[in-house]
Amino acid sequence: MSAHAASPGTTKLSLDVAAVGNAIVDVLSQATDRLLDELGVVKGAMTLIGAPEAEALYTRMGAATECSGGSAANTMVGVALLGGRAGFIGKVRDDQLGGIFRHDIHAVGVEFETPAATDGLATARCLVLVTADAQRTMQTFLGAAAELNPDDVDPDMIRRAGVTYLEGYLFDPPPAKKAFEKAAALAHSAGKRVALTLSDPFCVDRHRNDFQKLIVDHVDILFANESEITSLYKVNDFDSALQLVRRQCEIAVLTRSERGAVVVAGDELHVIEAEPVARVVDTTGAGDLFAAGFLFGFTRGLDLATAGRIGAICAAEIISHFGARPAVSLAGLVETKIGIKVC
Repeated sequence: MSAHAASPGTTKLSLDVAAVGNAIVDVLSQATDRLLDELGVVKGAMTLIGAPEAEALYTRMGAATECSGGSAANTMVGVALLGGRAGFIGKVRDDQLGGIFRHDIHAVGVEFETPAATDGLATARCLVLVTADAQRTMQTFLGAAAELNPDDVDPDMIRRAGVTYLEGYLFDPPPAKKAFEKAAALAHSAGKRVALTLSDPFCVDRHRNDFQKLIVDHVDILFANESEITSLYKVNDFDSALQLVRRQCEIAVLTRSERGAVVVAGDELHVIEAEPVARVVDTTGAGDLFAAGFLFGFTRGLDLATAGRIGAICAAEIISHFGARPAVSLAGLVETKIGIKVC
């Protein structure tokens, strides 16, 4: 089962995956297309905002649900709930939301020891507007999360992890880029793999050249959806992007919403069917949980197709309800659907 942090003086357990990402508290609310138009926000995208904008938007939102989030943190929670061992590196402030984030992620068994900032910006929050078509529009105040720097990267945690998972959303602040490079170098020096999620097509637009260099120099496993991978290579169709990425990365995991996913590793290609869902309620966290399922399967030595199937099962669970955290046992779902006991 999932391992909590070891007691002082004891040897810490190895990890399946350790992530470097934004430590964010999600504030989710249902919204109308009219409200999005009035706010002038881009539907389905993540936009960075400042503290004043965050406060103004919060006053326009309806009844909200608050829970710890952040893309890579969601993925680590998924790994832990599948029965894996996960760690997370991210920055919070020593405030109420920072305490909520730390409590929530510890409660599911994710190792999280990054010290809280004692001054500076408040803990990050993501205001998520979910429309009736299940699209989520995210307005994110990065706050303390954006102050993550190389000193926050725990060498011991990275060396203990089979895969180090980097969150593309964190690539905006310059110190985070150096933190990525440090984490990747530590992982590779320990003979471990590095994974990257591109996170958002607008994020790719901002950092296309840097992302391409990072992928070629440091990344073994790339996660992207169809919009992100075509944006990365500035091509108009998925197949062209697939042919390009298979030459630059050992493994690429490319999700395509209702069309499932494609996992490509050199000449090896697997088409993963989307798991049936009775009703799509909220797509928040779908990519995060697909990555969780795939990484769990991969680090347990399962073949790429099976790892992808676990990812599809996890993604289907998360889009069937409101919020980015599972509502039922992921381990139980996987055992029921494909007969693999994962705990």
